[in-house]
Amino acid sequence: MNYRKRAEEIFDYVQGIRRQLHTWGEVGFDLPQTVALIDSELTKMGIEHYPVGKAGICATIGKGEKCVLLRADMDALPMDEVTGLPFASTSGGTHSCGHDCHAAMLLGAAKLLKEDEDKLNGVVKLMFQPAEELLAGAVDMIENGILENPKPDVAFAAHVSVGQPGTTVGRVTYSSGPALYSGDAVKISVYGKNAHGSAAYMGVDAINIAAHIVVALNEIISREIPLDEHSVVLVGKISGGDTVNTTAGYAQLEVSLRAQTEEKRNFLKQRVKEISEGIAATFRGRAEVEFVYGMAPLYCDPKTAADADRYVAQLGYEPVCIPCAGGTEDFTAVANIIPSVMLNLGAGSLEEGHLCSMHNPGMIVNEDVLPTGVAIYCQCATQWLEENK
Repeated sequence: MNYRKRAEEIFDYVQGIRRQLHTWGEVGFDLPQTVALIDSELTKMGIEHYPVGKAGICATIGKGEKCVLLRADMDALPMDEVTGLPFASTSGGTHSCGHDCHAAMLLGAAKLLKEDEDKLNGVVKLMFQPAEELLAGAVDMIENGILENPKPDVAFAAHVSVGQPGTTVGRVTYSSGPALYSGDAVKISVYGKNAHGSAAYMGVDAINIAAHIVVALNEIISREIPLDEHSVVLVGKISGGDTVNTTAGYAQLEVSLRAQTEEKRNFLKQRVKEISEGIAATFRGRAEVEFVYGMAPLYCDPKTAADADRYVAQLGYEPVCIPCAGGTEDFTAVANIIPSVMLNLGAGSLEEGHLCSMHNPGMIVNEDVLPTGVAIYCQCATQWLEENK
């Protein structure tokens, strides 16, 4: 089958699904309408499927020993949309990372793969995943068996990209090896001792301790990380204190960590803990460091990436291999277990007038990218199974 041509022919279907998902903008694991729609569409197609974990769906097409996994996330972000689109979300959740596109493209691919089911040289497993923005959905589905019965031999994911230089509509990029940064959310609780007025000298000021921790954490990047190893230590939130004229007995910092390698990620986590606890002790207070959640860097298997390059080129696109980029992906949880690659699909660049990028409530996707994703999902699955039967 000419998947590029066939994907164009079902554009209206994929666009309609995408716009419906966009209107709802459901968040995290709380995706009742999204899950119901995908369940309904797979049922109409006659595709075997079942729930996995808190809100995931697994579907299978074909038979055989070899198995390819195609993954799409489907959750939105908790923000109010400001695009002005006629199908904009009013739920308080916004698809400003394109997951509505991913889920719609995978449903489109399901339709085409079902048409070709008797020609498949194995099983195509479809992973509709919740809670990517919480870096929790892939792990939940893995813990509940998505990579079992059968276990996939390889995995492919697609992700739209908007509002950057070069994210031209239809441009396909990927990385071979390190692809995306790790991401960790850290909470630092600082404990001091309240004191009032002239007795303030008897207290232990948690805000003062927190301020020293902030300054010291910023020194990690400038003093302990080589210039060519891009890492991030960002104190994004600070709170604490009781009144204007008392020494604070408590303060809290929330910190984001990013690193290109697992080794550097572990180093950052170790230094945040050492610095926070050490400074607090120096000022007669105490700090507790909690690693709230996190995800390792995404590593794309070089052989699978090379295969994907050939498959995408077979469709008539010109894929480009790019260096490790910013951002964090919980597809990492899959890639840590089986050979995987994530393909990035340009859906509107700065040069094309898309001024709002990912995670911006004003982000607008050029829907012309939808058939590109459908075709790539199908081509990667069928060609890999053909070459590895």
